[in-house]
Amino acid sequence: MKNSTYALVTGASQGLGKVFAHALAARKQNVILVARSRDKLESLANELRSSLSVFAEALEFNLASPSAGQRLAQQLRDRKLQVNLLVNNAGFGVRGEFRNVAMQRQMEMLSLNNAAVVELTYSLLPSLMEHPQAGIINVSSTAGFQPIPYASLYAATKSFLTTFSLGLQEELRSSRVSVVTLCPGRILANRQNGEAKNGKRKFGFICQSPEAVVRDALESLANGGGLVIPGLVNKLSIFAQRFIPRGAVPTLIARMSRQ
Repeated sequence: MKNSTYALVTGASQGLGKVFAHALAARKQNVILVARSRDKLESLANELRSSLSVFAEALEFNLASPSAGQRLAQQLRDRKLQVNLLVNNAGFGVRGEFRNVAMQRQMEMLSLNNAAVVELTYSLLPSLMEHPQAGIINVSSTAGFQPIPYASLYAATKSFLTTFSLGLQEELRSSRVSVVTLCPGRILANRQNGEAKNGKRKFGFICQSPEAVVRDALESLANGGGLVIPGLVNKLSIFAQRFIPRGAVPTLIARMSRQ
């Protein structure tokens, strides 16, 4: 165990993070699971250990707290847990008029979506570069490609994450660290019985399964990294924006998004 390497997955207790954990463990990758839900993490870690015979460490941690990324990296060093893959998945979005959303909640979103990613990446990068083959997967969103009224700050955090991740990819091109910038669109949420619950919702036809999104990300990682926009509809929508005046995009989205 001392000489084993791990994939660190943030936001691992549910959603994409949980799917990443399963997919990596199925590839016999040891995992460190990070989130605020201790019970969910322990349950997932036990499941992965027993069913897939990998090492799985559960770390309860609030990445929205001050200097969280640096403190988590120090905890990993103290426990001598070596990371060869960092999956920056934790994040959340707040919907509503900017002026009406509590400032504390918005600052938590900034801390989790951006600050924690930067701190954790910066803190772990030296050790990642020592591994013969290492990687970083930053989970951004198609929301980062345009301003989104009524989710203004969320879209801005994803725009930051996308540009940071793509820039980092170029800086690390000559190193042994591959960087994947994952920008999914709408993702199907699952009921506890595993059935998709939002397939009948408006725009449900463009939703993707989390398994498909994770599969695309891991395929890109295996091929050296890069920008990943899962799904044909998402690719076409991003491409089509090039032909719309930039100033008109927020107006169009506001009309679609206004409740």
